[in-house]
Amino acid sequence: MIRYTIITIIVASLAIYSFHDWYKSLCGLIVLMGVFQHPDIRGPMLGIQGFNLWNILFATVVIAWFFSRNHEGLTWDMPRRINILIFLYITIIAASFFRMLGNQETIVHYAIITQIKIPTTAYLWSEYFVNALKWIVPGLLLFDGCRSRSRFQLGILAILTLYLILAIQVIKWMPLSAITSGNDLSYRASKILLNEVGFSRVNLSMMLAGASWSFFAATVLLKRKYWRLFLIFAGLTAIFAQLLTGGRAGYVAWAAVGLILSAVRWKKNFILMPAVVLIFLLAVPGVAERMERGFNPGNIDSNPLVEETTKVQGNDFHWYTITSGRNVAWPYVTEKISESPWLGYGGLSMQALGISAFLQQTFLEDFTHPHNAYLECLLDNGWIGLICIMLFYMTVLKLSISLLRDFRSPVFIAIGGIAFSLTGVLLVASLGAQTFYPREGAVGMWCAIGLMLRVHVQRNLTDAVSNDFDSIDIDETLWNQNIMQQDANDAT
Repeated sequence: MIRYTIITIIVASLAIYSFHDWYKSLCGLIVLMGVFQHPDIRGPMLGIQGFNLWNILFATVVIAWFFSRNHEGLTWDMPRRINILIFLYITIIAASFFRMLGNQETIVHYAIITQIKIPTTAYLWSEYFVNALKWIVPGLLLFDGCRSRSRFQLGILAILTLYLILAIQVIKWMPLSAITSGNDLSYRASKILLNEVGFSRVNLSMMLAGASWSFFAATVLLKRKYWRLFLIFAGLTAIFAQLLTGGRAGYVAWAAVGLILSAVRWKKNFILMPAVVLIFLLAVPGVAERMERGFNPGNIDSNPLVEETTKVQGNDFHWYTITSGRNVAWPYVTEKISESPWLGYGGLSMQALGISAFLQQTFLEDFTHPHNAYLECLLDNGWIGLICIMLFYMTVLKLSISLLRDFRSPVFIAIGGIAFSLTGVLLVASLGAQTFYPREGAVGMWCAIGLMLRVHVQRNLTDAVSNDFDSIDIDETLWNQNIMQQDANDAT
């Protein structure tokens, strides 16, 4: 009750302050995502779907932004190709949702036979349409409002604080007694983190994987050594918290993104990464046990209803264990994809097509989605949908790397590294889980993308001023193109 009261007071204060400075309230909204998913806070008030504290503050910030745009002289200057890609992304989400409504009867039938809560029409609209679009908006608002160095720094601070809060909560709630056993680590994380933090351990592993590299990337923005050391410590804290989640897909994503960042920008990480990994494996021995599951006969899961043909290569690998049972579902998903490869079937296709019910009845496996974002997108939206979405993400990665490799400003390097880290871990972790429909766990990523696109636009404006880069101070001129009015507004 005390926690809820404190959050309510903070939300009310930010809501009122948003009409004075909506951007700062927006940053507060982003930070509060670190606690809003707690079951005691996220629930609807008065039993009204969608009527909760986060949505109230979100609506207030959007209204304040709308009425402040003319006063601040803001113009929507997103590059045309990015506008098109975002429009296509949103179109895919909308098309998937409306096709899902056409299959609502089958989805409700699945809920009845599996004895889960029956999804009402209001719930489907709120969860799969309004929310799917809502989680994108903070990133777009950051892009529109970030017109000064001070606002850029505030946006970065909000994103990093969000992830630091999540890391601290994971460390707080996970018992250290679980670190010695991979089974205990996985079991306790799945039970505790969802109840105490509000995110599943799989999502937290992915989020913290990107967060740790984001903290390291942000160190280039700071001149004082002790602040850099603090960010390094925060990054190590995020790594430790991630290890406590037991999320193997997140572990792989962390390593993959780290290797790419090392190859592109920080080659010294090739030396530091193995040492960091070794230290944390010694500190959390259960992680090594989690990673080796399925790779030796003494460390496997079993399902008597699943054929033992999942063992290959002389019984060294046990794919049922390695994939956490996903190899049972994937053949049935790919078979359905082949029947409608270009357009798919619409949202919640696993349930609408009866795949989930079949897997439950045949193998006692609970798969409401394929546990692979790429297969989910193909099943729901076909190759057309997946290509449109991948074009957006590939563009984000390309622009992020371009900024990361631009040595003219620490702003370029920092936001390029942060956006690449948070986006890259999603794309890698999506091989074993996640979704490309925007969800709560993707808010930080979308915010980083918004700031990255703003810096990309400002860099293009700076480059247009002079081709003689030696004659200008990039850091000084970056925010001085058509945006001096914003600095004056900040001062007042």
